[in-house]
Amino acid sequence: MERKQQQSEKAKPSGWLKPVALGKLTGRYLAHQEGLPRLPVPPLQQTLDRYLLALQPIISEEEWTHTKGLVDEFRKSGGVGERLQKGLERRARKTENWLSDWWLKTAYLEYRLPVVVHSSPGVVLPKQDFLDQQGQLRFAAKLIEGILDFKTMIDNETLPVEYLGGKPLCMNQYYQILSSCRIPGPKHDSVVNYAKGKKPPSHITVVHNFQFFELDVYSSDGSPLTTDQIFIQLEKIWNTSLQTNKEPIGILTTNHRNSWAKAYNHLIKDKTNKESVRSIEKSIFTVCLDSPIPRVSDDIYKSRVAAQMLHGGGSRWNSGNRWFDKTLQFIVAEDGSCGLVYEHAPSEGPPIVALLDHIVEYTKKPQLVRSPMIPLPMPKKLRFNITPEIKNDIEKAKQNLNIMVQDLDIKVMVFHHFGKNFPKLEKISPDAFIQMALQLAYYRMYGQVCATYESASLRMFRLGRTDTIRSASVDSLKFVQAMDNPSKQNQEKVELLRRATQAHRAYTDMAIKGNAIDRHLLGMKLQAIEDLVSMPELFMDTAYAVAMHFNLSTSQVPAKTDCVMCFGPVVPDGYGVCYNPMDDHINFAMSAYNSCAETNAARLAHYLEKALLDMRLLLQSTPKSKL
Repeated sequence: MERKQQQSEKAKPSGWLKPVALGKLTGRYLAHQEGLPRLPVPPLQQTLDRYLLALQPIISEEEWTHTKGLVDEFRKSGGVGERLQKGLERRARKTENWLSDWWLKTAYLEYRLPVVVHSSPGVVLPKQDFLDQQGQLRFAAKLIEGILDFKTMIDNETLPVEYLGGKPLCMNQYYQILSSCRIPGPKHDSVVNYAKGKKPPSHITVVHNFQFFELDVYSSDGSPLTTDQIFIQLEKIWNTSLQTNKEPIGILTTNHRNSWAKAYNHLIKDKTNKESVRSIEKSIFTVCLDSPIPRVSDDIYKSRVAAQMLHGGGSRWNSGNRWFDKTLQFIVAEDGSCGLVYEHAPSEGPPIVALLDHIVEYTKKPQLVRSPMIPLPMPKKLRFNITPEIKNDIEKAKQNLNIMVQDLDIKVMVFHHFGKNFPKLEKISPDAFIQMALQLAYYRMYGQVCATYESASLRMFRLGRTDTIRSASVDSLKFVQAMDNPSKQNQEKVELLRRATQAHRAYTDMAIKGNAIDRHLLGMKLQAIEDLVSMPELFMDTAYAVAMHFNLSTSQVPAKTDCVMCFGPVVPDGYGVCYNPMDDHINFAMSAYNSCAETNAARLAHYLEKALLDMRLLLQSTPKSKL
């Protein structure tokens, strides 16, 4: 069977996935998806060995010995581990992807904390120079046109397939990010996607001064409106929403998911409200025309914009100018700050950034056609009837949000001494180099290492999402301990640094091939719940809790655009770190919570900068050994 399959794969013409610019290619996407391999279930013994290895740097020897006993029990022939493994293998045979539904539910839809800060990432784009409010609307119009241009590629299935290490990637996430929205529910949320319906949406939502509008972006003949036409429509919206005393209905979407689910049901009892909410949910995406953010000095400006993208600055600023359940919200403020925030359930960062890169390139293009000015209908204002009950829900959401806004400590750092070109010259993976610098910075701050999460893409597999690269390893610990040890020679430190980066590279390769440990362990835990058997002791162990408590939650989101993604920490005493390595500089965004006395984003930034410089100095001042 295996050989037959390989032969049939060889027989396929090599050009069948080349990007085609024109015309529809119906069925191309499905054909591509069906050609992708399924996510494997890793071998049980391999995962358990690697789990024990991953625990070594983060728990004490006594704890490790105790856990080894539990692992030995779990892995016994005919034991509980084998039973759960067989269940997973059965599930893998029966489904397109044994993990994707479970992951969507446990990581996103059943997660009850607000999506704001805790789940939805933001992206800070380079500041625009608007001379006036017209500049803001012109830029927004061009941006909308750029997104619609990208949407045409999705609709026509002409989006170029992406590759990683020569392997084609799953393109499914691109088909989930437009015309979709999260819907709150009492125990778990759901995601609706209207792109697949009989009559796909042809409008976007525009928000200004907390007022929502439905803007049709296609002409009657089905062609997208031009920048000029969109600009005129945005001006109409602007001029009919100048009042600044409106109830910030969008604030409701920032609340704890159970509270929001209750408020949502109050809200849509009213027919007008229900129609308005449905219009937002169905729209292709949202554009938020923000008020300027408070003036700050240049050095903290980017950090302030990152906060605006993540949460809108609080109820007094722009947080009411959002619908946080919407998958894609593009933000353009009067003062030139711009970016986006996205709801994480349908997609990871890279497809969002690919869309962004496309738009940014598109907005640079000169306009070719001056469109004939056919009078366009007035964009429809979405009305909301605010009952005392809803008013009360809004007030509660405001209070909770403002506490969250006060609690988020965020720092954007542009590291300008070098970019990814330096580690490349040293034949070191730039990502591994940055991750080791993070390990060193954390170790210098706290005198120990911590469980570290870096997301790895599983898109080589059909419907693949992510697994975890555990950056804190036996090798990284040896390196960070040696780095400031005066009794160690530089030659040895370099050797340990190289070994640590190679180990990180090896773990990364293993993860993207579906052989990491985190999702496999989660799968066995969920399989136990599904089988209604008692929870194996392995998952009740304190070591498992330590391993899953990621004080460093990190992600590399590379982009052609000089932007940076940002997100909140995943634990109360942790950091969220996102970075975009450019050729000659690196953009970092670091977050922490003010309510935790031990963490401080600016302090981490300071230590990280020093770690990167010290590592460069170490490599430059040590003669290369002749291999």
